[in-house]
Amino acid sequence: MDKKSLIGLGLIAAILGIWLYATGPTPEQIARNKQIRDSVEQVQRKAQLEEAAKIALEQPKADTIRQSVQTSDSLQQAETISQYKDFAPALKGEKKYFTLENNKIRATISSKGGQIVKVELKEYKRYGKNEALVLFDEDSTRFALSLNAYDRSRIFHTDSFYFKPVKQNDKELVMRLETSKPGAYIDFVYQLKGEDYMLESEIRFSGMQTIISQTEDQLQLSWNMLYPGQEKHIVKEKAAATIYFKQEINSPDYLNPRQEEAEEKELNEADIKWVSFKQQFFNSSIIAKQVFAKAGSLIHLSPRATSDQYVKAARTELGIPFLHQPNESFGMQFYFGPNHYQTLKEYGLGLEELIPTGWSIFSYINKWLVIPLFNADILSPLGMGIIILILTLIVKVILLPIAYKTYMSGAKMRVLKPETDALNEKFGKNADPMKKQQETMALYRKAGVNPLSGCIPLLLQFPILIALFAFIPDSIELRQQAFLWADDLSTYDSIWTFGHVPFIDWAYGDHVSLFAALMFVSTIVYTYMNSSLMPQQGNAQMPGMKFMMYFMPVIFLAVMNSYAAGLSWYYFLANMFTFLQNFIIKKIVSDDKIRAQLVANMKKPLKVSGFQKRLAEMAKQREQSLKKR
Repeated sequence: MDKKSLIGLGLIAAILGIWLYATGPTPEQIARNKQIRDSVEQVQRKAQLEEAAKIALEQPKADTIRQSVQTSDSLQQAETISQYKDFAPALKGEKKYFTLENNKIRATISSKGGQIVKVELKEYKRYGKNEALVLFDEDSTRFALSLNAYDRSRIFHTDSFYFKPVKQNDKELVMRLETSKPGAYIDFVYQLKGEDYMLESEIRFSGMQTIISQTEDQLQLSWNMLYPGQEKHIVKEKAAATIYFKQEINSPDYLNPRQEEAEEKELNEADIKWVSFKQQFFNSSIIAKQVFAKAGSLIHLSPRATSDQYVKAARTELGIPFLHQPNESFGMQFYFGPNHYQTLKEYGLGLEELIPTGWSIFSYINKWLVIPLFNADILSPLGMGIIILILTLIVKVILLPIAYKTYMSGAKMRVLKPETDALNEKFGKNADPMKKQQETMALYRKAGVNPLSGCIPLLLQFPILIALFAFIPDSIELRQQAFLWADDLSTYDSIWTFGHVPFIDWAYGDHVSLFAALMFVSTIVYTYMNSSLMPQQGNAQMPGMKFMMYFMPVIFLAVMNSYAAGLSWYYFLANMFTFLQNFIIKKIVSDDKIRAQLVANMKKPLKVSGFQKRLAEMAKQREQSLKKR
């Protein structure tokens, strides 16, 4: 298109714009037309309301006040019917409560919304309360199905309506949301089968295909919950409370429980199998018999609850498929119970992943040793304090070969002190450090001593320590288990709470844990004994190492002072068993016997490996070639 054509089109557009402006209505005309349309709509609306109130207007007019009230009610009723249409009959009703229970749980269902409004765990109690533990109540939960009805211009929520019980017995309850259309209703079905923490549920749709919007292929299920405080220290609950979820093609995952800001995650990668509102020792989970649709599904966790009595606020939105059939249903399950590994694993849903057993290979220590021991029926009468003692003894027996090698390594280094002292005198203070180190290593090789053999066994013990560090604070087996002066081994004990002290309470806490103090003192004693048995020249060569050996127990004390007392008890026992092991080994294998063996080793010809021979030969050849030059 050339320049002249563009100018021509521009002039035509300008002329057309001026003509539309000149011939269009003025602002006064626009305002007047709007006023007329509004007046017409008001007249039409009034006519509709008057028609709906015709029955009330036909009543006797002897009592004008009563007639006025009836007219007003009729108008309001007409507005309600116009707004809610087929759901209008379910707006009024009487709130009633129905109960399903067995020996483990008691679930309360309300006629308002047909939802579970309270769950009690009969086998557990809230800390300091002599009553069944309440997972949530009517003030801390909301469960509703969103219904996009008719032309999608209206969204209704089932918790706004009253349901009626159509079937009720000890183990099953069917709550029905009726509509004004015969045969069109929604049933919420609840079943409690046997002595279990799992509550079966189903949402049944009958004749709803003409009410639910034809453009909708799924409905949204909303579940909100405030986690109530149940334990001795709500700070510990906040550190553990989160939301777990399992998508169909992924392993279970969770939101960071230590996040200080609210966090929301869309679950749109894959369909969802379950979502779990996890507390420190309990969880409330919703599980699909098939899957929840991923579209529109999300989870939301807020660390700021509405009251100090609540730990956190959680919410999930889950998609439920709707196929517009005359009769269809969606099956679900609810788990209301403890975070007990063996119980959760039996369901085969991956719910046991809620329990922090530790990283990768470390987790097998808890799964194969600690958890079976904690749940052994034959040991339960002894109490968890004694069971931890038995656990410590078993671990020490398993690690006895490692402990023996560790001791022997230190003893060998110790009895070689005369030879190492002679090397120090030979080289003096200004000697070449590399040459001195080579001579020292040659002495160790000749005596058959490996300086690193004492370090490697110690490293092999770390997986056990790490595994217990992850599991014990959230172990349901330790919850509210008293031992000696501690009334709950799952959290810290306190023999003195001194209150707020600047910096001290940040680094150490506002109390003194006696189990942590015993662990600290025993660790310091062990460190002192261990360092006193080592050759002094080693400490002189690495002065920073000695500082770190004493500084690390101080850091550990700051951590353990506010950690689970059961873990401090384990570490204290581990140190005491180590003292006993070393004492027994020393009695069996004296330093004199060890030195005699080392002296005998030094008299033998030094064995040279093939690799060392090749290195020596290469060095000799290189030296000869240099001489020829």
